Amino acid sequence: MAAHILTINAGSSSTKFATFTAGEAPQEISHGKLERLASAGAILDELEARGATVQLAGIGHRLVHGGPDRVASELVTPELLRDLKQLQPLDPTHLPAELELIAACTERFPGVPQVACFDTAFHRGLPTVARTLPVPRRYQAQGIRRYGFHGLSYEFLMEELARAAGADVARGRIVLAHLGSGASMAAVHNGSCVDTTMGFTPTGGLVMGTRTGDLDPGVLVHLARAEKLSADQIDKLVNRESGLRGISETSSDIRELLAHEPTDPRAAEALAVFCYQARKWIGAMSAALGGLDTLVFSGGIGENAPEIRARICANLAFLGVSLDPARNTASAPVISPDGSPATVRVIRTNEEAMIARTVARLLAR
Repeated sequence: MAAHILTINAGSSSTKFATFTAGEAPQEISHGKLERLASAGAILDELEARGATVQLAGIGHRLVHGGPDRVASELVTPELLRDLKQLQPLDPTHLPAELELIAACTERFPGVPQVACFDTAFHRGLPTVARTLPVPRRYQAQGIRRYGFHGLSYEFLMEELARAAGADVARGRIVLAHLGSGASMAAVHNGSCVDTTMGFTPTGGLVMGTRTGDLDPGVLVHLARAEKLSADQIDKLVNRESGLRGISETSSDIRELLAHEPTDPRAAEALAVFCYQARKWIGAMSAALGGLDTLVFSGGIGENAPEIRARICANLAFLGVSLDPARNTASAPVISPDGSPATVRVIRTNEEAMIARTVARLLAR
């Protein structure tokens, strides 16, 4: 029986997994999603029941945070685990559960190599002006800086862009727009990320499904004083109760908001704010690049919502952005007209495939 690679992508409320063939070019065999299982042991029990743990050559884990020092994916070692445990205060939402899963895999599958794939690694080369947050310098020593996230998605998109359009295009001035329930953008030039929208946490940047995106910190100071909100209540407010859900008061799902837009002014306003902020961030990322050659839409919204893409791209002609309506409606690989100054593409992202490729490359070494 052929050897397999298992990828585990643990989120705050669900865990996505996939199995791939082991080898130079991993091919997906199966994938799935586990909802709200209580523990790492329960997750592994379910993976075993679904046949996802047979003949394992390696296991790849998506880790949201690698801190300031982990700038590339790497094999899991006791030293790495010690360092990551010290980073838990930077990411108390994800990192403890991710480390618990790694420990459970070590116990359940002794001898199977595990690889930690960091979402922050793609942004390792952020220039000082992009990564520095305007707080007292003493906090930098505590790791307070812009990290950026969605890095595995961006790494996959860059590889797919190079494959589809060639290395020269992939070295150009590129804005990658990962638009889903979590949303961010990255500005990439010569293959390196020069700026990104998410900051110290994945809460910053664009308006998202339930996250605020960038928010005047004075709002939180005011609410903490006026409504006596605790840190946990503020965390819940900015991460689970805001964004599209907060503005619409009904849903964080773009499809539902589009359906209700004609009759519900709140849904219409939520969509307008989302598209406006996304358009504004494309402008900001293009400014960081000194221009724009390629705009890539990805993520659940970016890949599947032609109307949202059209609204976001409206009034971006000054950047050379325009859409071919028929191509956009069909979600074609290229949705801009031939000969446009800036090429607009739709690329389906696949974080699990990127994890599997990374595991295969590290094991091959």
